[in-house]
Amino acid sequence: MGTERIVNKRRKFFQTSAALLGGTLLYSIIKPFEAIAQTEEEPTIDDKNLPLWGMGVDIESCIGCGKCAEACKIENKVPEEPFYFRTWVEQYTVKNDGEVKIESPNGGIGGLKQSVPDEDIFKSFMVPKLCNHCTKAPCVQACPVGATFISPDGVVLVDETYCIGCSYCIQACPYGARFMNPVTKVADKCTFCYHRITKGLEPACVEVCPTNARVFGDLRDKKGDLVKFLQDNPTQVLKPHLNTHSRVFYNGLSSEVK
Repeated sequence: MGTERIVNKRRKFFQTSAALLGGTLLYSIIKPFEAIAQTEEEPTIDDKNLPLWGMGVDIESCIGCGKCAEACKIENKVPEEPFYFRTWVEQYTVKNDGEVKIESPNGGIGGLKQSVPDEDIFKSFMVPKLCNHCTKAPCVQACPVGATFISPDGVVLVDETYCIGCSYCIQACPYGARFMNPVTKVADKCTFCYHRITKGLEPACVEVCPTNARVFGDLRDKKGDLVKFLQDNPTQVLKPHLNTHSRVFYNGLSSEVK
């Protein structure tokens, strides 16, 4: 990220801060999710010599053990409070009467247990969730100071030295994947364990999954595990109507999943 661009963004933010405090320009900075996601602006990810990271999630293989969420908390020093997660697992239960019950106690850590009687269940499945590392990321466009950005290898990151804690990116994320870290006082989220993948390691959540329900890799590597996963399965992304060009792909995604 260029220093000049960041300085210009910071200058623009402080020039309008007084009006923002009054709330008069909030809408001009934080557009509705649909309007943000459908913008024609594309980030510059044009170095074909670098990987383009992405993740596949096989819902049919996830058993809801929560080891991924636990490993993520430990690896990334996520606050211990039960409502802060970079990744978590939701249990979807569709009842015979059509009601959909969604549960994720403690983000799935410790394992998810069915709370609906068997005779009332039409179907039940687990859905791991995390930042979708969008190519057209609403959070990037919402950040007034350039603290949220897309790395040259396609990972959405937060520069803690620039983040001012305004929470605009948290509001803009349509996947609920961001939170304000109570310790650092800046926006926090999944980074695909960037400190690991840049050293040739897998994200912590992928490494500990006992059923290989998560597949991480380079979307440019035609012989890699992730590309093979995409070729072998009819994958989908969450909320495709938002046109965010997510790089997290799900196999077995049911229409009940939001």
